[in-house]
Amino acid sequence: MNHMNDISHDNWSLMSDKSLLEIIGHFIKWHRLNQNKSQDQVAEAAGISRSTLSILERGEKVRIDSLIQVLRVLDLLYIMDVFKIKEQISPLEYAKQQKKQRKQASPKKSGNENKDDLVW
Repeated sequence: MNHMNDISHDNWSLMSDKSLLEIIGHFIKWHRLNQNKSQDQVAEAAGISRSTLSILERGEKVRIDSLIQVLRVLDLLYIMDVFKIKEQISPLEYAKQQKKQRKQASPKKSGNENKDDLVW
């Protein structure tokens, strides 16, 4: 059972730009209608023309700032979360950083450096 909302990340890249624009347009239109708002109401609140909103909903090209204004009016800016860069490091990199920090925090040794090196 494969619904449009079940498209995996890998399949997005297989879609044409036109198909992606249509999905965005459908998303906008669905939420607008779900909020019981007319194109005129949303367009006016977003500071764009009704024809620009209509073009967006049909899946045609619009300026990205127009899309952002419509998302704001429809309270859909939560989708911007996918654009956040989450700084994550691998467990191996974390261990390396911890080892480096421990080395930096170690007190200076006096006279027995070679003895400790042989433990490796």
